[in-house]
Amino acid sequence: MKQFDEQVVLNKAMHIFWEKGYEKTSMQDLVDHMGIHRRSIYDTFGDKHELFLKSLDCYEFQLNQIINQQVTQDMTIKEKLETLFLSVSSVNNESPKGCLIVNSAAELSLLDEPIKKKIQELFDKSEMYLYQLLVEAMKKGEISKNKNLQELASYLHNAWVGIRVLAKTTNDQSKLPTIVKTTLSIIK
Repeated sequence: MKQFDEQVVLNKAMHIFWEKGYEKTSMQDLVDHMGIHRRSIYDTFGDKHELFLKSLDCYEFQLNQIINQQVTQDMTIKEKLETLFLSVSSVNNESPKGCLIVNSAAELSLLDEPIKKKIQELFDKSEMYLYQLLVEAMKKGEISKNKNLQELASYLHNAWVGIRVLAKTTNDQSKLPTIVKTTLSIIK
């Protein structure tokens, strides 16, 4: 019988991967940070690679929960997008800087095919989410009927990824809201 909560220790693994990256996280780092034995990690989550993929799923789930709490139906499309962009760009002391998905894309997409596929799947989902928000907004008359929503969703997704890179790399957090505002000026 397991003496630990799988979600709790998976969350700990996610945080150490987020903080250090996949390559710089050793199995000993995982053992120390997760607070369970190496054998328990292998028995429960598989090898480091499998644990990392499960950590990405955990991160996606948590990010979606935050988005679902913050983005409400009564918001305008600009308010929804601004909330999305700023939620991933804000820095809090409880989480590492940046976004685990974007960090992983930069670190591993050229080196690891299964992770590349996983990252692409996650990016496709987030772009589809943006597209669905835009479709709803067009139905409400918030976006011009002549906009190509697929192209706009791709553009906004690219900007959303870029904001997450800046959130990790910039020390000037006051830049991010200005960049978001300028990016969203395309919505008419």
